[in-house]
Amino acid sequence: MMRHTGRALQAEWTKLRTVPSTGWTLIALVVLTTALGALVTWDLAPPICDRSDPACDFDLTRLSLAGVYAGQAAVVVLAVLAVTAEYETGMIRTTLAACPRRLTFLTAKAVVLASVVLLVSVVSVLGSLVTARILLGRGGFTVAAGYHPISLAAGPTLRAYGGTVLYLGLVAIIALGIGFVVRHTGGTVTLVLGLLYLAPVITIAVSDPRWREWIDQVSPMTAGLAVQATLRLDGLPISPWRGLGVVALYAAASTAAAALAVRFRDA
Repeated sequence: MMRHTGRALQAEWTKLRTVPSTGWTLIALVVLTTALGALVTWDLAPPICDRSDPACDFDLTRLSLAGVYAGQAAVVVLAVLAVTAEYETGMIRTTLAACPRRLTFLTAKAVVLASVVLLVSVVSVLGSLVTARILLGRGGFTVAAGYHPISLAAGPTLRAYGGTVLYLGLVAIIALGIGFVVRHTGGTVTLVLGLLYLAPVITIAVSDPRWREWIDQVSPMTAGLAVQATLRLDGLPISPWRGLGVVALYAAASTAAAALAVRFRDA
């Protein structure tokens, strides 16, 4: 069993690293995450108000991670292509002939994809941290002005950055699972991006605050990225770790659907 799993992991790693789109999407993840975070922070200036008022302060950690809103799209594309490219080219038949244990094949693909996404996500968020420290310091957010540099030594900041990495890994699993069900690149990308980005748009059109809060609580992006908040947590629609748990439930459901599709549908 372990030998079959090892071979499956090696095969999935070989397939992922030899596809040209993998490198480009991972570069896009790093660039989009870091660059958009830099755009948000580069001309930011300390607010002119009473610092004793908690509502006056910027959540600098969350602002530094704003690039994740765009970077996650690259994760979706990478995860979807890892599945649908095999189905659309017919290579899936060769894969299943070499690895007839279908759930082993699914597990290996998920493990390899998640590992790569998590590793590159660490690079992306650390790039955001370094860039934000430099730009915010130049913008006046200094110790002399009463602001401490963003640091992973602070518990809430560590949770925000670590939680963001986990969020991107879970997004990859969600996209992977849906890819196994839909088996079409364009359709899967559209479906997953809609799942992530549509809920915030819907809340704009909803007037009832209770419905808005409920939508935010069940939306994977809004709930999941609550983990980035370090200030005014009481005002969030859902607590940071519970929000990440919502995304984990989406990932679990997506994986279960993928397992059924792989197990009982023809290639």
